[in-house]
Amino acid sequence: MLTIFIPKETQPGETRAAITPDSVKRLTKAGAAVRVQAGACAGAYICDADLAEAGAEIVADAATGLVGAGLVAMLNAPTLDEVARLPEGCAVVSFIYPSLNGELVKALRDRNISVLAMESVPRITRAQKMDALSSQANLAGYKAVIDAANALPKIFPMMMTAAGTIQPARVVILGAGVAGLQAIATAKRLGAVVEVSDVRPAVKEQVESLGGKFIEVPLEEGMETAGGYAKEQSEEFLAKQRGIVRKKIIEADVVITTAAIPGRPAPKLVPADMVRDMRPGSVIVDLAVETGGNCELSKRGEIVVENGVTIIGRERVPALVAVNATDVYARNVANLLADMIKEGELVFDMEDEVVEGTLIVHEGKLRGPAAVALGEGGND
Repeated sequence: MLTIFIPKETQPGETRAAITPDSVKRLTKAGAAVRVQAGACAGAYICDADLAEAGAEIVADAATGLVGAGLVAMLNAPTLDEVARLPEGCAVVSFIYPSLNGELVKALRDRNISVLAMESVPRITRAQKMDALSSQANLAGYKAVIDAANALPKIFPMMMTAAGTIQPARVVILGAGVAGLQAIATAKRLGAVVEVSDVRPAVKEQVESLGGKFIEVPLEEGMETAGGYAKEQSEEFLAKQRGIVRKKIIEADVVITTAAIPGRPAPKLVPADMVRDMRPGSVIVDLAVETGGNCELSKRGEIVVENGVTIIGRERVPALVAVNATDVYARNVANLLADMIKEGELVFDMEDEVVEGTLIVHEGKLRGPAAVALGEGGND
């Protein structure tokens, strides 16, 4: 029988986990045994007793949990030290990002670890229930607006008072992916006027359906990948975009940047001179700060003030709503694994396009995005 082990997340400030009582039930019903390190879900306010009642075995430490484990389910990629302690030949499921973690991916390969990368789940209809990038980005978009509203020294909605009318806040959102669309919806619910910029013309209809105004920019060919992600754009296009968007940004009360390219540094959309032209008291929330940031002046893991403009560069924004983030991530993982468990064993069916797309290391070889990122041939 496959034993799945869920260790405590070791990244500083991480409150999320890869398991909940409901996903324990799902995985045990599929035929696996579930083992959880004590306190692994404490940051999401899930107690060990509830996990045990759902059918999990609670173990005191990671060393005990790893004994005999066939698969380790995590949220963040394991560290090199953690990789060295994994049972050789087991499997790992987590976010990995091979282009940013080349040494780690090679270490996993060298220990014959099979790697299911949650960021590589293909964007097809059948895999929507496994799409952890979207589930976490959705929460990040919501929380970004709440963060901005808390930091802004004025209210979002228009308000009619005896002393006169208070004008609504103006919010500019850069990037209309999952996080951006949720940010639009949340800002509109709070009563703001919302304008949105994105390199993909196809998102205009979605933006307008949520009540946002799409900022038109002359477009180049091939602005998105086949999977629906934005491609890295030429410097000429980015300069043109900055020129058109600049006026909107310097008039805004809030700017939320969400523009990210999977596995690549985030594009710089808000240079320092643009920030200095913004009104004092305005706010920037940079959701791309973990991959370099969309704002030139944002600092990873910090809130800074530049020329009166507050720039919020929080890491792991979904972890600020750990209860929901853990719930949806655990469902994503359970949905992926439950389809792969056959008669109590983890089966890598290469005819399954979800498995084919998500499996980036297997049988000692790099595959798909890992092989491309590290310039090594895989088995695909």
